[in-house]
This record gives sequence, structure tokens and C-alpha cells, in this order.
Amino acid sequence: MSTRELVTAFPRLWRYCLGLTQRRAEADDLAQAACLQALENFTLFQAHPARDRWLIRVARNLWLNQLKADRVRQGGGLVPVDRIDLQDLSPSPEGDTFAAQVFAAVMDLPEAQRDTVLLAYVEGFSYKETAEILDIPIGTVMSRLADARRKLAVLNHETAVHADRVSKGRERHGQV
Repeated sequence: MSTRELVTAFPRLWRYCLGLTQRRAEADDLAQAACLQALENFTLFQAHPARDRWLIRVARNLWLNQLKADRVRQGGGLVPVDRIDLQDLSPSPEGDTFAAQVFAAVMDLPEAQRDTVLLAYVEGFSYKETAEILDIPIGTVMSRLADARRKLAVLNHETAVHADRVSKGRERHGQV
């Protein structure tokens, strides 16, 4: 992998790392560690036909190793969604709310589904590429995504029902 390829792949790698770590500083560290490993193992990266996927897989493995080490040392793990350190780039309050709800819902998915959703839907990898990165069969990718879509649809339905009840309650009390 040339340094030009690393520079090109870095934004995608960093977004994925942010999805894993949920904190900017940790995403920076993780992405940099993955790039460092790519440079240290230059001949292995050069030989791999899908270098961007290989780099993301390296980042994922580094993250999983870090989680294991943290659990051993501190009993910690993933951070609750409400403590995520993200800059808000949405143009409107409605967009902010919707983006926060979607992100929170994705982050509340079980880890295997969340990881699969981040790779396939956020980073745009194909099902086959996602399966290669996660080292699982493509059928498992499809199953995890289907399960995640069902869970997100239920949440979306519950949110809509709640909003409808609030709106009807305001109408009854003349607050509209």
C-alpha cells in the first residue's frame, strides 16, 4: 500500500474507527495504529488485492484487542450512546434530532449487527466485502443486516406512535 493509498483510504478508515470507538480521540488513535501497522507490514499490504478492506480489518482487530485488554484491566467496554463525542454537522434541529435518533438506534444494536451495519450501510462495502472484513459467511452478513433492519423498523414505529400520541395530547388540550 503506497502512502497515497493510505491517504485516500484514511477518511473511510477514520469514520469506521469512529463508529467503533465512538470518540474522536480514540478514533484518531485507532486509525493511526492501523496505518502504522500497514506501513510496518508494507510487503503484506502490497500483496493484498483489496487493501482498503485489509486496512479496515486491521483496525477492527486492533479495536477488538483493545476492548479485550480494557475488559481485563478495568471491566470496561463500549461507551453508552449519550456519552459519544461527535461534532454536530446537521443543518437543522429536525435533522439533528433525526440523525441522533438513527445513530443512537444503530449504536444500541448488538455489537455484531452494529459492526455489520457500519461496514455495509455507512461505509458502503458490498455484502461480500463486509463478509471478508468480518471473516464471516455472506449469509451471516445478510442475516445480521436483516435483523438490524427489523430492530430499527420497530424503533422507528415506536417513535412514530409516541410522536402521534404527544401530538394528539396537545390537540386535546388546545396546545397546537
